[in-house]
Amino acid sequence: MELALDTSTDVSGLALSREGEVLAEMAWLACQDHARQLFPALEALMERGGAGLEQVTTIFVALGPGSFNGLRVGLAAAKGLALALEAPLVGVSTLEVEAFPFRSAGLPLCPVQGAGREELAVALFREGLGRWERLWEDQLLSPQELLSRLPEKVLFCGEIPSRFLVQLGAWKGEAVIPSPAARRRRPAFLAELGWQRLQERGPDPPASLQPIYLRHPPITQRKEELYGR
Repeated sequence: MELALDTSTDVSGLALSREGEVLAEMAWLACQDHARQLFPALEALMERGGAGLEQVTTIFVALGPGSFNGLRVGLAAAKGLALALEAPLVGVSTLEVEAFPFRSAGLPLCPVQGAGREELAVALFREGLGRWERLWEDQLLSPQELLSRLPEKVLFCGEIPSRFLVQLGAWKGEAVIPSPAARRRRPAFLAELGWQRLQERGPDPPASLQPIYLRHPPITQRKEELYGR
């Protein structure tokens, strides 16, 4: 039995699965209260799934990009559980989790998150000939840079900022945008992707598994770098 854990953004989620097939899942708006809410939610999930933590044999965790505090809480919890349960650990990009539900659309898939400083966290994926492919690594781009680099027709997904949705109206390409409910990230897809990744390449070394920040958190930067001299 596997546990999928996602605290990347204000939307948090947990799923319990068996070989990637979900048995129980829950998602909620945690805002920035991940640390207080995570373990009560985990207890409720295990009760809903009719299982105990001792039955969990693998941990899947969303690595970001996302909120600094949320990613720290999620990865620390995942590593702690993996150590306590002697369970393998697999990390998956949050942007990949957001794109994966749309893999059968037959289009390039661009998950988008607001990243502050008028930048977007983005990646590009596509499924071709039955194979799931990453076309771009997770990266930060301005909206103008992103739209200049994309193909002519793209499906946009993820937690798309409203300002970027407005900018898409003037884009020369064709933007396919699922409804907000369809774009909501689900831990079930983290479980499915995590199981697939585990079969392909095995577990990640817990000691070296790190969040995907894309930008150094402010706490690690000198004041001169943040605000100028």
